[in-house]
Amino acid sequence: MAEAPEYLLKVILAGADKVGKSSLLLRYAQGTFDPTYLCTIGVEIKVKAFEVNENAVKMQLWDTAGQERFQAVTQACYRGASGAILVYDITDELSFNKIGQFMDAVKEKIPNAVVMVVGNKCDREIARVVSTEEGQSFADEHGFKFMETSASDNVNVNEMVTEITAAILTKMNNR
Repeated sequence: MAEAPEYLLKVILAGADKVGKSSLLLRYAQGTFDPTYLCTIGVEIKVKAFEVNENAVKMQLWDTAGQERFQAVTQACYRGASGAILVYDITDELSFNKIGQFMDAVKEKIPNAVVMVVGNKCDREIARVVSTEEGQSFADEHGFKFMETSASDNVNVNEMVTEITAAILTKMNNR
């Protein structure tokens, strides 16, 4: 994309630790997957330029630390975001139960954000403890988008970013 982007967007990835936020970001931004777990300290940012619905977009994806001790730092990063992806691990019920805490922070810090709930690790169906219906129901209840992904198998990773970007652009253009 040679021309300057029409839109500069910031989207936050939030959720408990070990749900795969960093893996989703790495898969999306660089097309790779690393199965070793490294705790995100504070925030990590990846930037990628692409087109959605003939709109040139430059996306900043902010991977926030999931550990509670970093929450004060990571919530400061929410300022200026137009979207949030709330990630949980379909094999970890506690991570799903914590989505509400991250949702509350998003509603407080970025009340007009487009929000998507993402159940990650759908490649681990055999170990699933949170059903697709539970994730979809939570998202529907709060008016959020919903999707299941797998960073390791590259399932719906690009679609996740494309869908939230399209929703943000639609919201911006309807204002």
